[in-house]
Amino acid sequence: MSHTIYDLKYTDSGNFFLLAGPCVIEGEDMAMRVAEHIVKLSDTYKIPYVFKGSYRKANRSRIDSFTGIGDEKALTILRKVGDTFGIPVVTDIYSAHEAVMAAPFADILQIPAFLCRQTDLLVAAADTGRIINIKKGQFLSPQAMKYAVDKVVESGNEQVMLTERGTTFGYQDLIVDYRGIPQMRTFGYPVVLDITYSLQQPNQTGGVTGGLPEMIETIAKAGIAVGVDGIFIETHEDSSVAKSDGANMLKLDLLEDLLVKLIRVREAVR
Repeated sequence: MSHTIYDLKYTDSGNFFLLAGPCVIEGEDMAMRVAEHIVKLSDTYKIPYVFKGSYRKANRSRIDSFTGIGDEKALTILRKVGDTFGIPVVTDIYSAHEAVMAAPFADILQIPAFLCRQTDLLVAAADTGRIINIKKGQFLSPQAMKYAVDKVVESGNEQVMLTERGTTFGYQDLIVDYRGIPQMRTFGYPVVLDITYSLQQPNQTGGVTGGLPEMIETIAKAGIAVGVDGIFIETHEDSSVAKSDGANMLKLDLLEDLLVKLIRVREAVR
């Protein structure tokens, strides 16, 4: 398991690092196929890569929404992905006891945006010794995330990342304030842009979150242009049948073209 995000393979390539995978683990075969596809891209373009997959989705619009295939089963799949391809894996946790449960299976524990102020969750995550990726709350300023970082660091863990994922704009939309990326980078920790979640359209009347996947390239290019350290992309072989957040996912076969364009932007602004 990695001890720091800077231990990732290809970090010295000068590229951004990539967190990518399905929103939620739907099964072993699909997770392995997605990981294999992205690992090949990572090797081709020298992009440091972390496989992303939630073992369970707790924040759902409706009670009948898909939440997962079972915690133990999904966590075991996550670890198999990491071990098979020699890559770190990241997954969400939602409560303090889940930090201890998930830590043996994941290299990075992710704090969901809605929970980024939960002190007991942040402290429990810090105590595992894993890298902690804190998503910025849709309701918080970039500067306010300093206190979330402090909760982890003052608990004895300096392995922290922050992720921008959009700010609430009205009831059913999000916007990305790109000023927040350089502002959060002044804290001294890597900053990630969650491209696909930034394009969610929450609180739809039908109870299923919408999205604007046609804007993925625009959001991603702007993030690279302002100096983001990493990008976060949820991707699926067929987003139309994804069991969670398919409306804002990137189709897996479109990922390579996007990465090539982002590498060119990165080279242009360096």
